[in-house]
Amino acid sequence: MSTLLDISDLTVRFETRRGFVHAVNGVSYTLEKGKTLGIVGESGSGKSVHFLAALGLLPPTVKREITGRVLFDGKDLLTLSDEELSDIRGRDIGVVFQDPMSALNPVLTVGRQLREVLMRHQPLSKAQAEARAIELLDLVGIPEPQRRVRQYPHQFSGGMRQRVMIAIAISCQPKLLIADEATTALDVTVQAQIVDLIRDLSAKMDMSVIWITHDLGVLAGIADQVQVMYGGRVMERGPVDAIFDNPRNAYTRGLLNSVPSLDENAEKRLYQIPGSPPDLSKPPVGDPFAPRNPDATERCFAEMPPLRAVEGSPGHVVAAWYELPPYAEGSR
Repeated sequence: MSTLLDISDLTVRFETRRGFVHAVNGVSYTLEKGKTLGIVGESGSGKSVHFLAALGLLPPTVKREITGRVLFDGKDLLTLSDEELSDIRGRDIGVVFQDPMSALNPVLTVGRQLREVLMRHQPLSKAQAEARAIELLDLVGIPEPQRRVRQYPHQFSGGMRQRVMIAIAISCQPKLLIADEATTALDVTVQAQIVDLIRDLSAKMDMSVIWITHDLGVLAGIADQVQVMYGGRVMERGPVDAIFDNPRNAYTRGLLNSVPSLDENAEKRLYQIPGSPPDLSKPPVGDPFAPRNPDATERCFAEMPPLRAVEGSPGHVVAAWYELPPYAEGSR
């Protein structure tokens, strides 16, 4: 299977009055065509910033330094002009953002917003784009698409607005779909529907997906691989079953233990990872999770561990100087 996305040593720093904020620190990974990668971590872990930097979507007024390499279908996105990136966004890479109400234009019909994307990237007439917009609304499960295509975002529920965003993102049959916290503002039932929809669309279109979230539970039903980020670094990555059944990083275990239990008889309080995320304007020398990790060693505070292979778990890598005991749900 061929590689669609190859990110190597991506680093993003923002210049502030307090100095540089080291938001992304040497992130590297690959994504194969047709596969789904889930990226999980707390707010400030760098999971969203790294893809915004790669796609040229950071606010132009923000001073930043971006280094590394982001090869998408053989092209280094970091070397492309704004116009070249604009051609790739929407056509080859679709993005679904967290809040559809702020992502959709409230004064334009959803049909017009779909048409604009279609006509920007494909040689379609207005009538052809309108017909395609109706097909896309039907594809993402919006009833009465011929009528709804003429309506405005405020006439849709939150879940339906997110479906419109997905329709826009997949309108040109992209090679890669990036869903950034795409279900965070939705209730559990609608969240499950959106996950199922994107999984089905990925299979139908042979489309790669990067699903960015703070909730590991969401990834269980959609991801092939899971990547855990903290402090702008990759802490662990592996097949979804390996991450859930055999997490080797203390931070990954903390995230798993923070997922509410489905056991009705569970009386334990919901687990909370102690401490706070690191101040990335003063990045730690060693493992950024060390101050919150009861299993940390002296070396964890002095030196950042590289990613290493987990013995007996193919495709599974972890950044840790320590060895954790076998995992049981709820263990620390």
